[in-house]
Amino acid sequence: MGDNEGASAPSPQQARAQASAITSGKTVPQAEAAPTSQLRELFDGPQLSPGQRRIAQYLIENIAEAAFLSITELADRVGVSQPSVTRFAGAVGFSGYPALRERLQSIALRTLAGGPGTAEENRGNELQAAVDAEIENLENLRRDFADPDRVIAVGRELSRSAPLTVLGLRISVSLAEYFAYAARRIHPDVRLVTLGGSVAYDALLQSREAGGTWVLAFSMPRHAHETLTAVRVARSAGLKVALITDLALGPVADEADVTFATGTGSRLVFDSYAAAGVMCAALLQAMTDADPERTQARLEEYEQLADQHQFFLKD
Repeated sequence: MGDNEGASAPSPQQARAQASAITSGKTVPQAEAAPTSQLRELFDGPQLSPGQRRIAQYLIENIAEAAFLSITELADRVGVSQPSVTRFAGAVGFSGYPALRERLQSIALRTLAGGPGTAEENRGNELQAAVDAEIENLENLRRDFADPDRVIAVGRELSRSAPLTVLGLRISVSLAEYFAYAARRIHPDVRLVTLGGSVAYDALLQSREAGGTWVLAFSMPRHAHETLTAVRVARSAGLKVALITDLALGPVADEADVTFATGTGSRLVFDSYAAAGVMCAALLQAMTDADPERTQARLEEYEQLADQHQFFLKD
């Protein structure tokens, strides 16, 4: 039996599970975090008022220009008072707006120095511009992945949570369904919640009563009130929440225990989610790495079932 005679070749998923484990630490020269990531780290700590969140969001979305605005110009652009800008600077740890602007300019200048100067010239048509925007989102995510430790740690916690609840409402349903479909191949009890209101509350409370410890939630723009309420219900029930969302700072992110913010493509009428999809795949990989024996056993069992019932076409 030692030579594995008669053993079937591993499926592509099994082979990838064995070969693509995420390794902790920096295996390549550390890249500087993406500008949006630097700004999120700068603004995420304090509890900001709604007006202050608007300032933070404007700075994140317009860093290249906003970093060089006067306090009067920034206040006018955001629609707040100058004292509000001053209070915002203090809330995020600076002595005043000049000190904050100096930090913003250092981030913006490094961004401008490192980026192609002819991006506008090479944009092409609107469909190409949409792809360019998603490429930028993926480049930012790649920089964030220079240190994979947080992804590894959250993947381990999601793997241990039994049941594991995956929550996605309205536009976020598709991402939640993808994650849950894949997670069921490697996790024994994945519960998908795609309806809000009392249906979501029942599912979350039952998950906690059954021994669940974590919820993976998706909140893509436009952010739904029912998502915020469901996350609050999960937290009040004793569940921890990992959130995949866009770059916005806001109430849902404030409620989560861990937030993975990925840019969305917003050049077309409806948003696209290339970076969010890669973030899902990274967390799934981290879950497989957390319990490789269970992963292998479940994948083998699934392949046998798929062959028996002919789930898939022969390629």
